[in-house]
Amino acid sequence: MAQDTFPAAPRRQPVLLHAAGSLRAALTEVAQAFETLTGVQVEPAYAPSGLLRERLAKGQAAEVFASANMDHPAALAEAGLAGPVVLFARNELCAFVRPGLMVTAETVLERMLDPSIRLGTSTPKADPSGDYAFEVFARAEALKPGARAALEAKALQLTGGPSSVAAPDGVNAYGHKLARGEADIFLAYCTNAQPLAREQPGVTLVRLPLALAVGADYGLTVMSAASPNGYRLAMFILSQAGQEILAKHGFAAPVLPNSGSK
Repeated sequence: MAQDTFPAAPRRQPVLLHAAGSLRAALTEVAQAFETLTGVQVEPAYAPSGLLRERLAKGQAAEVFASANMDHPAALAEAGLAGPVVLFARNELCAFVRPGLMVTAETVLERMLDPSIRLGTSTPKADPSGDYAFEVFARAEALKPGARAALEAKALQLTGGPSSVAAPDGVNAYGHKLARGEADIFLAYCTNAQPLAREQPGVTLVRLPLALAVGADYGLTVMSAASPNGYRLAMFILSQAGQEILAKHGFAAPVLPNSGSK
């Protein structure tokens, strides 16, 4: 593979990267590779994409915004605060199940509807993961009338909101909620499989059946006031080297040849 090359950096101030929390592991590695290649440091801020979009809309200093959906960066672009939005990664929602609870793709809807099952999601509007979970609920309505209202009513919005209780540093938020007994099933991105397998091997991943499956398109934009190095970081994320790192962390990387959905 030909190595990506860049001209000498015109300045050395850190690039301000704002990114969805689900990208933390992947973009940390991407940033390290970028720093090694260019000598330019990256200063990241990870949080739910909706909350980041609110901060950037209010004028918080930023250069590159990597969102877990297309809508949040598009809103900044429409407001004249950022450039065009590029699809740079794809994800998918899965069900993560606490140890001891038997759930399969065939029974996952029945289990989620069970009144005795605590169903965890992230917070819609603040975190795209919550929006995607509620899209699953909307799809469930076609399979079982009344399912959407029942699931929306019982969903415990445990993460991603402005007042959500965060997990300890370095601990997967969804696994933390399952371990504490706050949820029996948690709808979250499939890319959480890798950290959960390390931290809590008893947690089971269940892929949603096709009728319930919801994909997540991730959007990248460069803020209007970005430095040249901000553009260079965005291009590195879109480069083959950056896309290979995203794929390594479980994302479907659309720039790579033959990259399927995850």
